[in-house]
Parts: sequence; structure tokens; C-alpha cells
Amino acid sequence: MKRISTLFLLLFLAGNLIAQTEAELIPADTSYWLKEISGGLNLNQGSFSSNWQGGGVNSIAVGTYLNGRANYAKDKWTWDNTMDFAYGIVKNKDEDGRKSTDRIYLDSKIGYKINDKWNYFFAVNFLSQFAPGYDFGEDEKTLISKFLNPGYLTTSLGFEYKPNDEFSLRISPLAPRWTFVTDTELYTNVENNYGVEVGKKVRTEWLAFNLLADWNKKLSENLTLKMRYQMFANYETLAFDTIDHRLDLGLEAKVSNLINVSLTSLSIYDIDQDDKIQFSQGLALGISFKRGNFPEE
Repeated sequence: MKRISTLFLLLFLAGNLIAQTEAELIPADTSYWLKEISGGLNLNQGSFSSNWQGGGVNSIAVGTYLNGRANYAKDKWTWDNTMDFAYGIVKNKDEDGRKSTDRIYLDSKIGYKINDKWNYFFAVNFLSQFAPGYDFGEDEKTLISKFLNPGYLTTSLGFEYKPNDEFSLRISPLAPRWTFVTDTELYTNVENNYGVEVGKKVRTEWLAFNLLADWNKKLSENLTLKMRYQMFANYETLAFDTIDHRLDLGLEAKVSNLINVSLTSLSIYDIDQDDKIQFSQGLALGISFKRGNFPEE
């Protein structure tokens, strides 16, 4: 009996030693990172027979997007990074291909928690497009934009209100912005040259106010609403009609693991581009993917 007790004691001690050794061999999760990448491809096509009486034109449209985010959090410090790329083209019969969407959006923000809802933050934001854009006339097309024509680099320092994981509001009383137009001949096609002085490639606005609101709401199991609003005001030229506004809206419905339907819209008011509100919208059906370790909302 004594030998059996001794054997059980040895087995118990050995088991504890093995378990402790295995625990020491498994490294603790100290990455503090959440990462995600998603993308998709949308295709729209329409065709008509030569005797179709309802009117119409053969067309094909292709669009693609790639989104990513990588967020770090440890103690009171956070570092959030966002990437939003989109490009699409539409081709109608007997016409050149034309862009339907073109977006480069990069954002990086470092935050320090004040309390459960408020943070200090410093952020860098970049906005431009990939490919040349044209104004199509009856007989010719005119170049009006391309990569870094224009491009916007905005830095901001201020306070962030974040009551939950769905909504955030950045308020920055100090937000210098650089507007790039690297093609010094573009002013011949764009009269106001996106606010950059003719002959120069960069306009610097040191004294400015910036506001950015983000709202990602899961309306149901397969329906998601995304909204991003940006406002920029130059203190030196401050007037109601000189404040820039940009509103991105997106509604995405997931049909299956691969198939989704999306409705997007973009509204811009920038007097350096046009004195009226610019608006675009798109509806697409396509395939999509998502990979990452963010928890399900």
C-alpha cells in the first residue's frame, strides 16, 4: 500500500512538473494586435439585341476594393491604422473606359486614454486617387486629376470621443494640411488648380480645424452600415462657404460567405474644386473575402 501511495505521489509530482514545463514553453500572447484584411470584386454587365425597342447600350463595369486595419492596444496607449483602396471602371459600347470609383485612403492614429470615453490623439491622414481622371467632351477628353493631383496629407492633434466600438469622433483644433498638385501644367485644365498656387506643387495650411466622425453599425446579422464624415476649416480663410466637407456612406448586405451586395455614396463640398456639392453613388453585386482576428461585433 505504501509503494502504491509513493507511486501515486511520484506520478502527481511528475504530472505537475510536465504541466509547468509545457506552460513555460508556450509563450504568452504579448502582441496586443488586432488585424483584419478584406476585399472584393464586383462585376456588372448589360447587353441588348440590335432590335431592342426599349433603348439601352451594351456596357460592362468592373470594380475592386481592398480594406485593412491593424490596431494595437496596451495599457492606456492605442495605435489604430486604416487602409481603404477602391477602383472601378465602366465601359459603354463605342466609348472609352471611364472610372466609376477611385480612392486611396490611409489613416494612422496614436491615442492615449484619458478615461473610458475620451482620448488624446495624434493622427496622419492621406487621401488621393490611383489613375488619371478625365472630363469627357463630345469630341475629346481633358485630364483633370491623377495620382497626387490632387493629394491631401492632413495631420491632426486633439481629443477623441469614443463611447463604444461602433462610433468615434475626433476633434482637432490644430490640423495642418498639405495639398499636392505635382503636375504644374494641370491648371490649364483645372482653373483653380485645387487651391494650389500656379507654378507651385504644394499648398500648406498651417492653422486649421479638423473633425472626423466614424460610425460602423451592424444593423443585423448580414447588414452593415458604414459612415465617415470629415470637415476641414482653415482659420485664415474661415467663412461658411470655405469649409470643406466629405461624407462617405456604405451599406453592405452579405448574401453568403462569398457573395455580397453593396450600396455606396460619396458627397464632397470643396470650394477649391467646385462651388457646388459633388455626389456619386454605386450599387454592386460581387464576391468578397475577410480574414483577421477582430472579434465578431
